[in-house]
Amino acid sequence: MGNLGRKKAVLLFSLGLSLCLVMVSIGCASQQRRPMESKMGQEPTISLYVAETGEKKQIKMEEYLKGVVAAEMTPAWPLNALAAQAILARTFTLERMKTEGGVPARGTDASTKVEEFQAYDPSKINERVIKAVDKTRGQVVKSQDKYIKAWFFADGGGITAASAEEGLAYKKEPSPYVHSVKDPGLAITTEENKGWRVAMPLTSVRESVKKVTGSDPGTITAVRIVKKGPSGRVMTFKINDVTVSGPALRLALGSEKMRSTLLTEFKISGNNLVIAGKGFGHGVGMSQWGARALAEQGKSPEEIVSYFFKQIQIVKEWK
Repeated sequence: MGNLGRKKAVLLFSLGLSLCLVMVSIGCASQQRRPMESKMGQEPTISLYVAETGEKKQIKMEEYLKGVVAAEMTPAWPLNALAAQAILARTFTLERMKTEGGVPARGTDASTKVEEFQAYDPSKINERVIKAVDKTRGQVVKSQDKYIKAWFFADGGGITAASAEEGLAYKKEPSPYVHSVKDPGLAITTEENKGWRVAMPLTSVRESVKKVTGSDPGTITAVRIVKKGPSGRVMTFKINDVTVSGPALRLALGSEKMRSTLLTEFKISGNNLVIAGKGFGHGVGMSQWGARALAEQGKSPEEIVSYFFKQIQIVKEWK
């Protein structure tokens, strides 16, 4: 073989060796990726404080979620709306367990007392609820690889809050996945959610302001809205000379009475504070009536959740 022939042979051998090394490298990379893509945890068993009896019991996560979905949303609603609720309930539970240790006061992961955790009523579980939870088994919502704060509420009065600060006065940590969208539930919600009005004695308003701020506004003679957020929700009121948070005043007056902070009227009339508005709830995250409307339009549970939260990933954490 001449010099030219030997050079060609060496070159071909080198190219072949390089190609083999590349193929081996690709194969190894694929083998390394596959377990990460398919890696999935086991369904957790959680500890649950049962407020009605005072007992603490162990329960599988998915079984627990059936009681939550049945209590948090009307069980007769469309399957995909219930399934969207299941995804958020699962996320809520895991996020609270991870960041706050569940319910430290009870020494458990969860509680059936709604003020401590989320609603729970296994007596309301039906076939539709079971299917909704099973359909979304293991699915959770994440943003930047962390569980989101899975906020939801009844009805947005046509629009959801632009931030957790606007609707909840929440500033503890960023929640970039919250955004303001049109709430399609407005078309199908109850008349009370489309427009409500309440008159509250000024004496009880005074006590509520004292409770929230620690300051006594005195005999109330002047009220006004100081600041509204991008969606129109009231973030700050002024009662006489005392400044008070909108979401905090709503809770103090009673969230069933002052149904939202998306107000159309806020004034003194005689010895009462007259408040009127739209929607029901804080307005942050998923509107339940909106979820129902989207489900009736044929949207999947994942599409419903992704409509109300932006820049999120819905991932399956166990089979």
